[in-house]
Amino acid sequence: MSNVLHILDFIRILLSTVANATLYGTEHPQVTRLSKQAFEHLTSALEIRHGFSVLIVENELVIDGQPCDGNLFLQRFTHILATRGIGSLKFLPGIQRSEVDAFVSGLARHQSSESHVMASSDHLRLGHVDVRSSSDDQMAAEPVINSTEPVARSLSLPDLSRLELGRFIDVYEAVKNGRHFKISGINEAVSGFINFFHQEGRPLLEIAILRDVDEYTFTHSANVCILNLAQAMALGIDGPLLNDIGLAAMMHDIGKLYVPEEILTKKDKLTDEEFTIMKQHPVKGARHLLTNPGVPRLAVTAAYEHHLKYNLSGYPRVSVDWQQNLCSHMTMISDFFDALRTRRSYREPMELQEISTIMTGMMGTDLHPALTGNFLQIISGLTSATKSG
Repeated sequence: MSNVLHILDFIRILLSTVANATLYGTEHPQVTRLSKQAFEHLTSALEIRHGFSVLIVENELVIDGQPCDGNLFLQRFTHILATRGIGSLKFLPGIQRSEVDAFVSGLARHQSSESHVMASSDHLRLGHVDVRSSSDDQMAAEPVINSTEPVARSLSLPDLSRLELGRFIDVYEAVKNGRHFKISGINEAVSGFINFFHQEGRPLLEIAILRDVDEYTFTHSANVCILNLAQAMALGIDGPLLNDIGLAAMMHDIGKLYVPEEILTKKDKLTDEEFTIMKQHPVKGARHLLTNPGVPRLAVTAAYEHHLKYNLSGYPRVSVDWQQNLCSHMTMISDFFDALRTRRSYREPMELQEISTIMTGMMGTDLHPALTGNFLQIISGLTSATKSG
């Protein structure tokens, strides 16, 4: 294997390590295993070359002066570094596993804690890059490294949307081709939403609640994720469980990739045969998630249960004593709300008051009464503040 391939494998596994550390903590066995793999690829690369540098120049990743193709995992790595204020890395021979572990811990730290500046170590130098213009206004390839003045960068919602789209393209292509997908990218998207909620909670929620355009399935999943996070945070849920609830929402409709496009986009009422096919998507989605490495069981459960209804009159059919998960109830509520709020090919989006009336009438039958009440309070508080403002 060439040196560059070792470096790329190191970055790819490092991303998975960071994603798992963000979700489960740095002491989790999965994090330890992945960190060991990343360190092995790093040391292999350093055996071939006496150190190497990684720079971010105009949002592009440059390894030892060579620009890298913008595939999705390199884009994610560039994004993570940028949001932590890191523009350059220098890896030197003799690096220790403890230095890599400390780097992972720093990258996994939530943005709300990023006032702490990640420090360089003996064999891993961190800095940021300025690209200066030459006298003839052409860009000079002269990176200026300053490891003492990291540039604080924040992640905007449009950035989140573009990153999330890229991750969903990865996932959808994998599922459609019968392959497993990488869960780390979805974890990063959910972590981004949670961080954005901590910083700009109300604007993020307003976009999910007030939007009325018909968009791709990934945008529906993003809205359900945001609405799930709002519900969970209102109940005081935080930490790894909050992340899993958001991830479950992002993955809840993955089974629709098994439904023919003509059924998903049909303007008229589905026939009995078509509806039978549509009703298979929770089972197929849960089955796919169950076999996909790294997917939390909560996501499998929510995918299976999100159409059961509170009184179990939905689908798939289950026993009368079936106990639904709290996350599934949340996802049901968020999914139902977003479906009514979105413009479809066969109808206009409903007004918030009309949706609220419908959901109130479904409390205790289709929807969990207490959780629906919590959700409607969130919506009411937001719309009241919007009108008064």
